[in-house]
Amino acid sequence: MRKKTLSAAVLCAATVLSVAGLSATPSVAAEPAPKPTSDFNGDGYADLAVGVPGATVGGKARAGYVNVVWGGKKGLGGHGSTTVSQGSPGVPGTVEKDDGFGSAVATGDMNGDGLTDIVVGTPGEDNSAGGAAGTLTVLWGARSGIKGGFTAANGRYADNQIGRIVTTGDYDGDGDQDIALSTANDEIRAMEMRPGPFKTGSPAALKRVDSWRFSGPRAVTSGDFDADGRDDLAVTYGGTEIAGTAVYGTESGAWQRTWRTGDTATALATGDFDGDGTADLALGQVQPNPEAEEGDHGYCEDRLGGAIATVYGKSGTTLGGDVSCTTQNTPRVDGNSEAEDNFGAALAVGDVDREDGDELIAGASAEAVGSDQAAGAYWILESTGTGKEFYGSGVNQTSPGVPGAAEAGDRFGAAIAVDDYNGDAYPDSAVAAPGENASSGGVWYGTPKDRPAPQVSVTPARLGLAGARSYGAVLGH
Repeated sequence: MRKKTLSAAVLCAATVLSVAGLSATPSVAAEPAPKPTSDFNGDGYADLAVGVPGATVGGKARAGYVNVVWGGKKGLGGHGSTTVSQGSPGVPGTVEKDDGFGSAVATGDMNGDGLTDIVVGTPGEDNSAGGAAGTLTVLWGARSGIKGGFTAANGRYADNQIGRIVTTGDYDGDGDQDIALSTANDEIRAMEMRPGPFKTGSPAALKRVDSWRFSGPRAVTSGDFDADGRDDLAVTYGGTEIAGTAVYGTESGAWQRTWRTGDTATALATGDFDGDGTADLALGQVQPNPEAEEGDHGYCEDRLGGAIATVYGKSGTTLGGDVSCTTQNTPRVDGNSEAEDNFGAALAVGDVDREDGDELIAGASAEAVGSDQAAGAYWILESTGTGKEFYGSGVNQTSPGVPGAAEAGDRFGAAIAVDDYNGDAYPDSAVAAPGENASSGGVWYGTPKDRPAPQVSVTPARLGLAGARSYGAVLGH
């Protein structure tokens, strides 16, 4: 990644940003330590669920599995891992070619026992309805590790492909976690909700959120955008005839759209970036509606190499605040915008310095590093205030403390997760490079608060995994 020339004033600010805190203002008292959001065995350390839908299992190509990398004092990579497939004890289903178990992975406490569970989408699953009907499975967290699973939903007809996209939240406000998932039907694509609770005998009927003809969901995220105490669902969708991003809520009792823009995106993330107590929405690799009138550039006129539009929240309404646009051409953002970098195509959120709101971690897996195309990089970005663009520094495999070498096709930054994997009360990053080692893949674990801190590469070879392909392309969060 080429570095732009900075003025003396910006260099001074950049010095404050680097290594120790990503804040251009004097340090303030840290926020209370957050609890890990993905602790599957209840030991107080966050764990990482990695979906490997292209993995060979029992000789069945692309049957897929989920690999759980355990956190601990040494962070990821120092405490082993557990692999779960449809052939594991207590997990429903059968290992079959092209199932793609692990194509989507989300996390949440789905049975209310205080332990995080794993929601797994298997869109290629065959059932009595026909081929690629799909299935949705909950893998139960337990003190002893992952212990069996539960079928939350099955596809209703051939090519229903349920669970290609999933996320979790309490959307109906009843205290049970729910699952939002994508479905398909001929020319129609939809988002639907499988309401909790998740136990034997619970109703498995899906409730429609919205649907699109010749279009469909690209990415989703959950957040309480209207501050009514229940989660809302943000969906970005696109196709040949319609595109956009919308927020849906159930305050009235039924799903209703509460906000919409014609801009579509590749990734979504929610966080409180300006620290004002309202939820904001980041749209990564944002694009205007292809049917927009000539001259309508949407949120971001400069989109060369990718842009991130951030819609800020406003008290009393859904995403009623100002909008900012951040690119590699933004002042105090490392690099230079180049065609097809896909800056912002992967997003994650965490208060990595525990000061003044959340940071946005943005990947650009197609970023060239020197002459190596699609070597990839990621950025830790901080907002300068409500409606303001972000700033921050980039990291690639040539950065100090990052193991390995930047190589063409590594796609470092293709997926990102954030949680406290080493129990030091600060969120850490897990950054994927699914093209690493001839597409065997890997995940780089590090501590952004001390960036550039020494990182650890967690690869299938290190974990002793067999049959892995593009490891890290699907990360649960």
